[in-house]
Amino acid sequence: MACHHFHLQANWPGLRNDVGTIACEQLKTKISIPKEMEGPGIGTNPDEMLLGAAATCYIITLAALMERSQLKKEDLSMSSEGVVDVTNGVFTYEKIIHQTVVILKESASTHDIELARKLAYKAESSCMISRAVQGNVDISLEVTIQVGR
Repeated sequence: MACHHFHLQANWPGLRNDVGTIACEQLKTKISIPKEMEGPGIGTNPDEMLLGAAATCYIITLAALMERSQLKKEDLSMSSEGVVDVTNGVFTYEKIIHQTVVILKESASTHDIELARKLAYKAESSCMISRAVQGNVDISLEVTIQVGR
């Protein structure tokens, strides 16, 4: 069994509405509470980072599944939305919605279209981040499969 270790350094110099930093090998940024939550909104925040982790894990997993299945595509894109509920001062990350668009090659068959749809849903359950938040954050997919021209 192989274990991969990832390391991050965080610095928070002040109180709630201050600005801190995080740094790891490929990511260095300022962090703060978002404006929507009455913070300074400088840099990124945990809500965006969880959304980013879920989205990047999903799209990379889908691309890998398509490659293994030798499913040819012209493009793969998505947009994602995170929904955080605030009730009685308690913040709960409720839901992530991925809107995925797969554009297959012009030569795609009906079988290819169905395979792309199947892989799009399989990627969500195969993604490490989706599995990590399972039971805590609902993740839903809106999948569009198109054939290029």
